[in-house]
Amino acid sequence: MNPMCFPKPAPGSCPRAGQEPPSSFSEGPRPRLQLRESTLPALTQTLAPTPTSSPVLPGSAMDSATKDEMQPSLPPGSSCPGPEWPEQERAEQLARGAALKWASGIFYRPEQLARLGQYRSREVQRTCSLEARIKSVVQSYLEGVKTGVWQLAQAFEAVQGTREALDQAHGLLQGMVEATETLKPLREQVAQHKQLQVLSQLLPRLRAVPAAVAHTRTLIGAQRLLEAYVCLRELEQLQEETWAPLGGLELPVFEGLGPLAEALGQAVEAAAGVAGQLAREDPALLVAAVRVAEVDARHTTSLELPPRDWRRRCLQALQEGLERTHFGTPLLLEPGALAGWLEALRVALPAELATAEALVAPCCPPHYKVVRLWAHTLHSGLRRCLQQLLEGPKLGAADAFALLHWTLHVYLGPEMMGSLELGPEADVSQLEPLLTPENIEQLEAMFVTQIQVNVAQWLQKALDGEVAEWNREQEPGTDSSGFYHSPLPAIVLQILEENIRVTSLVSESLQRRVHGMALSELGTFLRSFSDALIRFSRDHIRGEAMAPHYVPYLLATLNCQSALSSSLSVLQPDGAGSGDLALVEAGLDELQRRICRLVLEELLAELQPLFEALPSRRWLSSPELLDDVCERTVRFCQDFRRVRNPAVQLLLAEAERTVVLQYLRALMQGRLVCRGADERIQAAQRLQNDAAQLRELFLGLGLEESVQCAPVLLSLRDLLNLRDPMLLGLEVAGLRQKFPDVSEDHVSALLDLRGDVSREQRLAALSSLQAGPQPSLSAGQRALFSLVPVPTPALSSCLPSGPCA
Repeated sequence: MNPMCFPKPAPGSCPRAGQEPPSSFSEGPRPRLQLRESTLPALTQTLAPTPTSSPVLPGSAMDSATKDEMQPSLPPGSSCPGPEWPEQERAEQLARGAALKWASGIFYRPEQLARLGQYRSREVQRTCSLEARIKSVVQSYLEGVKTGVWQLAQAFEAVQGTREALDQAHGLLQGMVEATETLKPLREQVAQHKQLQVLSQLLPRLRAVPAAVAHTRTLIGAQRLLEAYVCLRELEQLQEETWAPLGGLELPVFEGLGPLAEALGQAVEAAAGVAGQLAREDPALLVAAVRVAEVDARHTTSLELPPRDWRRRCLQALQEGLERTHFGTPLLLEPGALAGWLEALRVALPAELATAEALVAPCCPPHYKVVRLWAHTLHSGLRRCLQQLLEGPKLGAADAFALLHWTLHVYLGPEMMGSLELGPEADVSQLEPLLTPENIEQLEAMFVTQIQVNVAQWLQKALDGEVAEWNREQEPGTDSSGFYHSPLPAIVLQILEENIRVTSLVSESLQRRVHGMALSELGTFLRSFSDALIRFSRDHIRGEAMAPHYVPYLLATLNCQSALSSSLSVLQPDGAGSGDLALVEAGLDELQRRICRLVLEELLAELQPLFEALPSRRWLSSPELLDDVCERTVRFCQDFRRVRNPAVQLLLAEAERTVVLQYLRALMQGRLVCRGADERIQAAQRLQNDAAQLRELFLGLGLEESVQCAPVLLSLRDLLNLRDPMLLGLEVAGLRQKFPDVSEDHVSALLDLRGDVSREQRLAALSSLQAGPQPSLSAGQRALFSLVPVPTPALSSCLPSGPCA
């Protein structure tokens, strides 16, 4: 800011009334002076400051010269605006206001008026100091401007001189260009003279080039590769010597060098392509071919020719020749012949690697890494060949298994790539797998699919042979222990177990697949076995194909089921969960129930005619009816001794249960009504005797007493033997506790058998069935009465809420 301009006072820079001025005149607190309102305007006019912020004291006689000295004129170009500028007028007003405010504060006290002269002198001194400083600054500024103007003048003169010198140089250069254009024909003549001079010097050698080319071809044909390469390099050196002087012009005499070099490169490739054979028969030729490729790789030339890259071509020829030797012909094998081809590779590939390490590697530089190159080349060729094989016609089960086993175990085993004789330079750890996971999945699925078809056919053939035996005139064969025996379980288990076991030689995944397939096929076989039994039984019942030994062959099939069930664990590989066998075990249980049902149906067909006469008056007086039943049962069950445990126990239990159910069914038919207490006593005694006779019968056959159902007859005896009909409710309730499945119909039929129960007593006895909590079958207890049908009773014997009401 120009020092002549008044700055805008900073906020708070002017003292308020009662404050000391911002100068050295402060003398401590003074009492305030009360000015009258009439005195303030005059004092304000007297103390109005000049533009230089100097207050004018009252009574001072300042002449015009003094005023001009205090307020100097502004030089031209000053930044302080003139009076006509509104900014300057506003600044003046602000300055006057600030000065008035300051003066009002200073002279507000009477004692400050005495120092008015001192204030004036101080302000005059300050104004003079500011003017002196301004003059000094302006003078320095003017001296700098003068020096700068002088320097600019000197620089302008130097630039003018430089421009004139450049114009002169440009003119001289234009003259030299014109002179150079006139010398161009002369330069061309000089160049032609130099070319002719070079040609005249090389002419004898150029004339010998065609003969040298022919000689080199002869050397290549004779497989003298090093000599041929020396001749080729001499010809190329001569070509380089003529190429530069002739300015890149190629002479027609050198047109044969390109085909000649290509012929030598092909000879090197051909030698490298049969490296294994040459290493055994002519290692010198192999060494010559490799040396030519290596020397040429280090050679540089000034000719603008494409690189020959014989080293790369040599390595490529080594790989292609090796692949062509072992995998050159398309693999077209007959079904089942893949194993022989893989066996030949098992012998040939290690021999090839041994040849590479012992014979080929010494003929090549170390950086060729011949053993690694051989191993990786054979591996990649084999891998590509196997991929083509998998993309071709579908392999058979034997070929798929052989390929999986060979690639996963033999190839990486100690006989081949895992051999200890194969040094670390082979670097077999970096080889990719021969078969991808997708390939292995494809082969495993292919093997399992085809082996499943074969297993299904084998099992069906075994079942057909077994079914054909059922209609023979002879009884089933027995083993050394006298049990019925059939080779079917051994055949089935052998078929399945061998397929599961042999796949463990390949992989766990294949074994799991085959194990699942075997269990699936075993389940299918069991269903087919059950269907064959149903057809066998239907034909026998209808008389279409009478089997002389129907029951013995059914018992033989029960032994088959037992053998399969007991030997099922041989199909379970190590580490496999037992849950996989659940479906097969369920199928075996269903087959066992089916066989028992067919046997018991035959037993029932023999016993039903005998139970038609029970109960009767004859039954009350004589045990002959039950004797006939026991005799028929013993005769029917005599072949049960040829059934193995635990199936025989199950069969005897079901036979005893069938006899008891038929006995109960006969009692419920209402054929007999006791005429008095004597007949009721006889009937109760007969039930007790029959229960004992049946118990002894099946104990003699080998059935444990704990599983017998005959004790139910003793409970019925108690019901008949009761003398007071009023206590029938208690007896019925006890019967219901022992046999929760007894119904009102069963109780009604038994009460009918007594013959002495009135309607009220019947209703009271039946109501005891509804009293209290209804019992349920205990664990392990089987239903009995619910399997016994009862004729529909009369409505008079039903409870109003009963099922027959």
